[in-house]
Amino acid sequence: MPDPLRLRAAELTVDLAPAIGGSIARFDCGAFPVMRPAPEGLASPLDAACFPLVPFCNRIRGGHFAFRGRTVSLARNMAGEQSPLHGQGWSASWTIEHKGAAEAELRFIHDPGEWPWAYEARQQFALDAEGLAVRLGCRNLSGEPMPCGLGLHPYFPCTPTTRIDTKVSHVWTIDARVLPVDRIPATGRYDLADRPVCGQGLDNGFDGWSGEAAIASPAMPFAILIRSPDAGRFQLYSPPSGGHFVAEPVTHANAALNRPEAEWSALGIRILDPGEEMALNARFDVEVSA
Repeated sequence: MPDPLRLRAAELTVDLAPAIGGSIARFDCGAFPVMRPAPEGLASPLDAACFPLVPFCNRIRGGHFAFRGRTVSLARNMAGEQSPLHGQGWSASWTIEHKGAAEAELRFIHDPGEWPWAYEARQQFALDAEGLAVRLGCRNLSGEPMPCGLGLHPYFPCTPTTRIDTKVSHVWTIDARVLPVDRIPATGRYDLADRPVCGQGLDNGFDGWSGEAAIASPAMPFAILIRSPDAGRFQLYSPPSGGHFVAEPVTHANAALNRPEAEWSALGIRILDPGEEMALNARFDVEVSA
């Protein structure tokens, strides 16, 4: 990995890796990681601290969906997965549009291919003494409408004492290929109100998200507050092995593009007219213990 772009504000530092999917390589508070730090020699966004999801989140079942008389077919883009996921931005190199002491902007241009629409994606990062603000935008550069959805994929370190506290109304159960089956009330093992988050064996999408999630542990000298007014949905991945988890603010449900277009709006998919942009704003506050 080329030398990362470092942002600094008070005790907080963020290292960006534009060439590795426009990802965040590290986000630290002093000597403590806020997000799971990338290893030395980062080569894959899957090992990064966070990467962008554009122009769709999670999976497209079998890599095929229909839109206005056209069938779109995408190849698999992750080893071991039967369905392509997360769009094109996370596997591409982004250019540096601006770099300051505590802010930066990255840009990615997608030319039509398997995804048959041209689009421009931009990430704007602004670090201050309290946390990190991220704006992910996508503009349709094609001469025809394009479906679109956005998300962020941050990894967090965890121990058995790490807890998450957020409000969701419903959860999508999944099959063996992590594709949605049924939408049910988020109760029992799917209740995300003040509960352990490490090693939970969850990989589910949640609807009716409040737009805020708190993460805390006695082992950390701070709490983390995720806020996103633009993400009505929340994706949680907590592998049984523990060590880390993923808490994603996202705009649409998993495999939403596989549903009829008439259902897309209710599932969070936007259809962008030529030249139209959508954006997801998120903030990761670091609340240091007194």
